[in-house]
Amino acid sequence: MDTANLKEELIAFSRLIGIDKIGFTTPDPFTEMKQRLIRQQELGYQSGFEEKDIDKRVTPALIFDKPQSIIAIALAYPSKLKNPPKGKKGERRGIFCRASWGEDYHTILREKLAQLEAFLRKKVEGARCKSMVDTGELVDRAVAERAGIGWSGKNCAIITPEYGSYVYLGEMITNIPFEPDTPMEDQCGSCRKCLDVCPTGALVAGGQINAKRCISFLTQTKGYLEDEFKVKIGNRVYGCDSCQTICPKNKGMDFHFHDEMEPEPEVAKPKLEPILSLSNREFKEIFGHVSGSWRGKKPIQRNAIIALAHFKEESAVPVLIRILHEDPRPVIRGTVGWALGKIGGGDAKNALLAAQDREKDPEALKEIKKGLDFFEMT
Repeated sequence: MDTANLKEELIAFSRLIGIDKIGFTTPDPFTEMKQRLIRQQELGYQSGFEEKDIDKRVTPALIFDKPQSIIAIALAYPSKLKNPPKGKKGERRGIFCRASWGEDYHTILREKLAQLEAFLRKKVEGARCKSMVDTGELVDRAVAERAGIGWSGKNCAIITPEYGSYVYLGEMITNIPFEPDTPMEDQCGSCRKCLDVCPTGALVAGGQINAKRCISFLTQTKGYLEDEFKVKIGNRVYGCDSCQTICPKNKGMDFHFHDEMEPEPEVAKPKLEPILSLSNREFKEIFGHVSGSWRGKKPIQRNAIIALAHFKEESAVPVLIRILHEDPRPVIRGTVGWALGKIGGGDAKNALLAAQDREKDPEALKEIKKGLDFFEMT
């Protein structure tokens, strides 16, 4: 088999189907990444969303029989909204991070990888492939870095010279022995802007993140958020882009190559109050096609409540009071209790006093009392 020629044919085909960057690496264990992951585990910095078995995350041979190479791909996504809607008093808006604009990137990349797989199987008898995007065993960033897609930035994202860090990543293990590409030199230098701008100090060192403090992770959790984090989230309803937007390598980077990635302004920057009343079916109809919907409506609604408190949006008080009285979910009632205290006003205080006498859930009651405490401070 002429793998050098096949590699060139695969690269050409990848461009034909809209893959913006492709790289090749060996299936050797990712030994340096293993040490990082062990350290993350020791420090308690993991989010809990990851594959639990560290060896599987760094050893391709444990998840694929006799691997010969790994193919990494990257697709550039937009960083700017065209004609973004403006929030205003009475119509406040939240924001989804850029990686959740347009169609769910898992779907997009899986389709591209499936096309690459079909191409290889057509060209090579007995070709075997295993593709993954984000939720697979391997660490996407480690594969992309070693395959020469980009370097691993201090913000824990892969940064490419062509597209900055606004790229989605995926990879494919195969039994075809492709010649590996050369990894890139780190180009972050002494810059530490991403570390300095992180709202919660989640970036504890260049290339090391405490995921449990990362706003992107926190917006995806379903429980109560600590007060420290509630005041940092602002109007983010899903994800956080602070460490990307500050990065000098992302200056001027905005690519609209893929129609399916084009953001819908009313979805990317939705009005906050309507989110609170959505049924499960309505939530899926509006947000079900974006990656930020994967945890369901509860985290998005909780984050929207926090965002309304951030704006001190008085027009939201009636709907928040209704939720405080009627919602069956303690986390939502409790978060509303805290938010009403932040917003303030006589109606909010009276509602909290009534809820304090009625609430049976201890954690929700604790948050309601926090809301009442705000009135003692003013």
